[in-house]
Amino acid sequence: MLTVRNLTTHYGPVQALKNVSLHVGKGEIVCLIGANGAGKSTLMFTIMGVVRPSQGEILFEDEPIQGLEPPAIVSRGISLVPEGRQIFYPLTVEENLELGAYQRFKREPKESVLADLESVYELFPRLRERRKQLAGTLSGGEQQMLAIGRAFMARPKLLMLDEPSLGLAPKLVDSILQAIKTLNEKGLTILLVEQNARKALELAHRGYVLETGRIILQGRTEDLAADEDVRRAYLGKDYQKFTD
Repeated sequence: MLTVRNLTTHYGPVQALKNVSLHVGKGEIVCLIGANGAGKSTLMFTIMGVVRPSQGEILFEDEPIQGLEPPAIVSRGISLVPEGRQIFYPLTVEENLELGAYQRFKREPKESVLADLESVYELFPRLRERRKQLAGTLSGGEQQMLAIGRAFMARPKLLMLDEPSLGLAPKLVDSILQAIKTLNEKGLTILLVEQNARKALELAHRGYVLETGRIILQGRTEDLAADEDVRRAYLGKDYQKFTD
């Protein structure tokens, strides 16, 4: 579904990504792990057209998308849940969700959009309870639910999530990751950047390790979790999920 080939991205003179190549197949959850500053968010911003690549190719459903503006990429079927949620605080929960479908209102019956709104409320019942509440008054976990729901309202084929568990209590982390798993089970393809490497490797089918702008490892998540370098750097020596 998504193919990235030899992607290089700069911020001025600073090279943030260096010949990055990866692919995400239809129906997969693929995780991307790495230290802060490794280039994970830059990769997602480059795929979304927020940052322009210096070289390389990005294909979505076998069509090149590098050079397109973000609204055009969203219309192709890619949505991003950014780090930090970036919801619209002065608007209600429901208004935020409706904004996620702003392109669809131009080309689809309103009933189709409202059906997906109901799907979001089924996935996150707490948002239904707070649908008329201002987004800025929600808890951190509720805001993350809203950010995911807003991205889902664009009806993406590929959903990219950047650090969805960041700053959340462990119980809420499990709830958010379970929602991601549920979306995938319903057919949504996922590219996941997650600072909790243990949870990411348990959830995903395959993974990539990004270090200083380069992919240094890739493979099935059980193989990555068994790799000594990955265990030492990201999981801790006592991690036994895939090795018992």
